[in-house]
Amino acid sequence: MNRRVCTSLLLAGMLAGATGSLRAQDAPPPPFPPEARIHGRPGEGMLAGPIGERIELLGFEGMHGGKVVTGAPFSAIAVSETTQTLGDGNHISRKTQTNLFRDSQGRFRREVTLPAFGPLATSGQPKSFVMINDPVADTNFILHADTKTAEQMGRPFGGMRGKFKDAIKGSVEYRKQEAIADGSMNKEDLGTQTIAGVSAQGTRITHTIPTGQIGNEKPIVIVSEHWYSNDLQVLVMSKRSDPRFGDTTYTLTNIQRSEPNASLFQVPSDYKVTQGGPGRHGEKVLQAPPPSPEN
Repeated sequence: MNRRVCTSLLLAGMLAGATGSLRAQDAPPPPFPPEARIHGRPGEGMLAGPIGERIELLGFEGMHGGKVVTGAPFSAIAVSETTQTLGDGNHISRKTQTNLFRDSQGRFRREVTLPAFGPLATSGQPKSFVMINDPVADTNFILHADTKTAEQMGRPFGGMRGKFKDAIKGSVEYRKQEAIADGSMNKEDLGTQTIAGVSAQGTRITHTIPTGQIGNEKPIVIVSEHWYSNDLQVLVMSKRSDPRFGDTTYTLTNIQRSEPNASLFQVPSDYKVTQGGPGRHGEKVLQAPPPSPEN
């Protein structure tokens, strides 16, 4: 799997996570597919650390369950900052800003500029792109301003959307309940607070990885705090402290409750529309062997 395919899969996966048609279900989640099983407790799996951080950096931290939200238009600026301290005292700091727009019909637009050292940046230059999710027309586009092309993603990851996402959701929830039961995870209600002009409900989760569970000499304490707006149905602020990966904060700023311009959710007339590739490869990801180190 070459770098370009990996990049497209990453973007399409985030596209699927943010705009899938999943709804809350009362029935138990389906069994987790053996070929895609996530091992480890909460904070140890695939969404901990670098990958989870990238989702935050691209403005997906605030999405809730992948569902389409109608009747609650807004625009905002999502700012994510990560600081990591290395063993020799060196510091790594990253900051990404993403412009977010949602209209009354649930269409979503994200304008992302990754710094030159970002995971998708190329040739040492910042990489900018726009993601448009239109649940009304059932279309998803990634706009590349540098080439004036619109990559149409179709149905993200083909048939994976239901099976894979429900599987991840079920596994994560199972691990969380297991950790709460054995006392390694504690959940606190922080009450209600006004953040950036909107009311938000706060929750703090403290998870302790016991000594020796992952080869650690001492317990590892991971603390995450989330402030969710039921009105907007988005996360307005989060904080995560994990000694393995550093501290990350995510904040929505400059929240405007007015209807965004309809043109923001349309492909510009001078863009060439191409067909994205991840939908063809998505089903194979679950069963594909790990990529070689050079890829």
